[in-house]
Amino acid sequence: MTEAAGGLHEFIDLHTHSSASDGSRSPAEVVHAARAAGLSAIALTDHDTIGGLTEAVAAGAQVGVRVIYGVELSAVEGESETHVLGLHLSELTELEHRLTALREMRVTRAKRIVERLNQLGVRLTFEDVLREAAGGAVGRPHVARALIVIGACADFKEAFDRYIGNGRAAFVPKDRLSMTDAIAMIHRAGGLAVLAHPAQSGTRERLAALAALGLDGVEVLHPSHSWDDSQRLDALASELDLVRSGGSDWHGHSDGSRVLGVMRVPSVWLTQQESRAAARRSRRVA
Repeated sequence: MTEAAGGLHEFIDLHTHSSASDGSRSPAEVVHAARAAGLSAIALTDHDTIGGLTEAVAAGAQVGVRVIYGVELSAVEGESETHVLGLHLSELTELEHRLTALREMRVTRAKRIVERLNQLGVRLTFEDVLREAAGGAVGRPHVARALIVIGACADFKEAFDRYIGNGRAAFVPKDRLSMTDAIAMIHRAGGLAVLAHPAQSGTRERLAALAALGLDGVEVLHPSHSWDDSQRLDALASELDLVRSGGSDWHGHSDGSRVLGVMRVPSVWLTQQESRAAARRSRRVA
């Protein structure tokens, strides 16, 4: 597959979500929003699915926004959940088989969460959750939306704090995908593995250990990072020869800290990533 070409200005956003997973906008709407925000390129990085890419790339070709093939995976390090972005994907068949299995795990998890909510006296059905997912990869945000729709919770914060957040009464842990497996999945798909929003957990020791597993890059710019976090991660990226990345982690909201394009990610980072991805693919061929 090829990526949509085009360009507007010097800024990009390499972390966005659509309704193919837990975003509120369709893949085409994400691209049109990027055009309105003056971005030259975005990466569509839906959770555990690449199902929105075809629509996004077609929209990008129409409006002059380049769309980078991406995905966001949830993996574990010890007992901690870690998110890793796969960027510049080029070989999608095997990846889609693996992602299908992960999405099936998500469905099973959501059903178990609904069962726990029912045991707590919350009259929610799995059909309510599927209605909110609207065909996308099912996740806790869809459960939260369903809880809001039926009036069980006022907003996302209450849904997570009261019921479905980590350690709460209806929380169900995910089946585990190790970081080693997540990185390998992305590499087999021809992409770069980038650690998402590490904030203060992105210590030198941790990044060095992940680099030894094959990690290619780190998300330096993210709404959850302070200025000091980003400065430190930028320095570590240079020291450990990791490519830089960044994005808004946009899920479709029109306000708040995670608005499309808010991080002003420089387009030169995309050029550097492309060089690294090309080098990785050439080593595989050799």
